[in-house]
Amino acid sequence: MDNQNKNLILAVVLSAVVLAVWTYFFPPSQTETPPQDGTVSQQTASPQTADTAANTTTAPPQAAVPGAMPKASSPEVANTPRIQIDSPDLKGSISLLGGRLDDLQLKKYKETLAKDSPLVRLLAPVGGAPGDTTQPYYVVYGWLPAGGLPADQVPGPNTVWSQVGTGALTPDHPITLQWDNGHGLTFQREISVDKKYLFTIRQSVQNGTGQPIKLAPYGIIARHGIPEERRVYVLHEGAVRMTDGKLEEIKYKNITKLDNRGAEGQAELLQAQDNGWTGFTDKYWQTVLAPISGPFTSVVKYSGENSNIYQTETRLPVIEVAPGATGDAKTHLFAGAKEWETIRDYQDNVPIPKFVDSIDWGWFYFLTKPMFRLLHWLHGAIGNMGWAIIGLTFIIKLIVFPLARKSYISMARMKELQPEMEKMKEAAGDDRQKMQQGMMELYKKHKVNPAAGCLPLLIQIPIFFSLYKVIYVTIELYHAPWLGWIHDLSAPDPSSILNLFGLLPFAAPGLDSPLHIVSLGILPILLGVSMWFQQKLNPAPTDQTQAMIFAWMPWVFMFMLGSFASGLVLYWITNNTITFLQQYTIMTMHGKRPDLFGNIKSGFQRKKPAADKK
Repeated sequence: MDNQNKNLILAVVLSAVVLAVWTYFFPPSQTETPPQDGTVSQQTASPQTADTAANTTTAPPQAAVPGAMPKASSPEVANTPRIQIDSPDLKGSISLLGGRLDDLQLKKYKETLAKDSPLVRLLAPVGGAPGDTTQPYYVVYGWLPAGGLPADQVPGPNTVWSQVGTGALTPDHPITLQWDNGHGLTFQREISVDKKYLFTIRQSVQNGTGQPIKLAPYGIIARHGIPEERRVYVLHEGAVRMTDGKLEEIKYKNITKLDNRGAEGQAELLQAQDNGWTGFTDKYWQTVLAPISGPFTSVVKYSGENSNIYQTETRLPVIEVAPGATGDAKTHLFAGAKEWETIRDYQDNVPIPKFVDSIDWGWFYFLTKPMFRLLHWLHGAIGNMGWAIIGLTFIIKLIVFPLARKSYISMARMKELQPEMEKMKEAAGDDRQKMQQGMMELYKKHKVNPAAGCLPLLIQIPIFFSLYKVIYVTIELYHAPWLGWIHDLSAPDPSSILNLFGLLPFAAPGLDSPLHIVSLGILPILLGVSMWFQQKLNPAPTDQTQAMIFAWMPWVFMFMLGSFASGLVLYWITNNTITFLQQYTIMTMHGKRPDLFGNIKSGFQRKKPAADKK
C-alpha cells in the first residue's frame, strides 16, 4: 500500500471514529416518570433550623431547607392570586403562594417555526400551566430559622404572601410582597426585572419583637423530572455551578447518584467564600441563582425516585437582627435564553463572575470561545448565520493552509517516489528490515517526511469538535434561516429525496418513521457528493477491499450525517469543497495534476477478477 493511500485511509478512519462516537452518544429521548402524587419529597420530616451548622453571623447555614411544593391537588395552588410579569423578553406570573416564580415564557423564542407555535416555556407550576404539558419547574425563596426561632414564624415555600400596592412586575415597576408572622416579625420580598432575563430579589425582615433574632435566607430551583428532549453526550444538561472560580457540571443521571458527602443523603454541598452561582442548564435555556456576594452554600440534591425532584439551592449566612432593626439579603436570578452577548454583559456589568462559562464550551474551550466570537462577529457583519458559517470555514481553512500545503506537497513528493519504492520492494523481497532501511534513506535523500501528510488531519480533529460544539450550542442558530428551504440551521435539512424535495404532494417521513433514515435532504446529498469528488483526486487503491471501502465511504457518511444540524452539514460541505480546490491546485503546481475524470471513469468500470488477468 503506498503512503498516499495510507494517509487517505487514516483520514477516513479518524473521521469515521469521530462520527461513530457522536452517533453512539445520541441516545433516544429519555422520559422520566413524573411524581405519582404530584408532591415534592420533603427533604426533612419537619423544617430544621440553621442552628445545626451555624450560630454565627458569618458561617453559611448547613441545615436542609423544607420541601418546596405542596400537593398538586391542593386548592391553594390554583386559587392563590398571581402577579403578572411583563418585560420585553419575558411574560408570566408570580404566585403569592410562597411568592414562587413558576410561570415564565420567552417572548423571542417559539417552540417551532409554525406561525401558531406557542412560546418557549421555561418555568411551569405544579398542576401545569393552562394548555401546556411542561413538567413543574419553579423558583422559590424563604428563610431558615436559627437561634431558637420557631420554624412556623419564618416564611417558606408554602407561605401565602400579599402584595404591597398593585400592578404587574415590569422593568419600570418592581413589586413588593409582604408577610406578617403575627409574632412581631414582618417579612418583605422586593422583586425587580430588567429588560432581558435578570431578576433581582431583596429579602428583608423587620424585627419588632424586642429580642434579637437569627435566621438565614435561601433560594431554591426545583425541577420535577427532566426535560423530555433528546440529550447528547457532547452537550451538558443538568446542574451547573461556579464557586470561587471553580466550575462544576453535574448531569441529571449523576445527580441521582450523589453520595452522602453533604450529610443530606443524595446531595452535594459546596462552600463559596467570595462569589458564585448555581442552577440548571438546558441546551438553549437556563435558570441560575446568583448571590450578589459570598459566602454562601451551593447545594445540588435529588429527592429520590418516588417524587423524582431535582433541586439546586443557595443558602446564605445566618444574620442576626437586633430589636427594631431590619436585616436583608440581595440576590440575582437569571431565567432565560443562553444568549452569549447577554450573558457576557451580565458577567461584566452586574457583575456575575465567569457567567459566560455557564455556556458549555467543551474540552477545547480555548478554541470554541474565540471561534464563537469570530462567528458572532461574522453574523453581525453579514446578517445571515449560514453565510457566517461559510465565512468562518474559509477563515479556518486559511489559518491551517500552511500545514495543508505541506501535507499536499508531501503527498505529491511521495507519489514521485513511487517508481523507486516499487523497485526497492522487488529488490528487498521478503526482507522487511532491508526495505524499511532503504525507504528511510530514500526519504532522507529527497527530504520527504511521510508523517507530514497526517499532521493537518490530526489538527483538524479538535477544530471539527470545536466548530461542532459552537454550532450545536449557539442559540443564534436556533430557528435561524440560511436560504431557500433551510429555515432553521439548528435542525436537520427538512427536504427529502423521497418526495423529490417537495415536488410530490406528500410530506417527508417524520423522525418516528423507519423511512426517516433514507429520507435524505439536499444538504446531506451534497455532502456525500463533495466527499466523493474529494476522494477522486487520487486513483482507487489497487487492493479490492480497500477500493470497496473507499467507494462506499462517502455514501455511508452521507446517511450518518443526514440527521445532523444543517449548520454543521453546511460547514462540512464548505470544508470539503475548499479542501478539494486546495489539493487540486497544489498538486497541479507541483506537476502532479490529479486525473479527476480518469479516476471517476475508472470507478465505474467493472474490475476484472485476478484469474481473468492472467
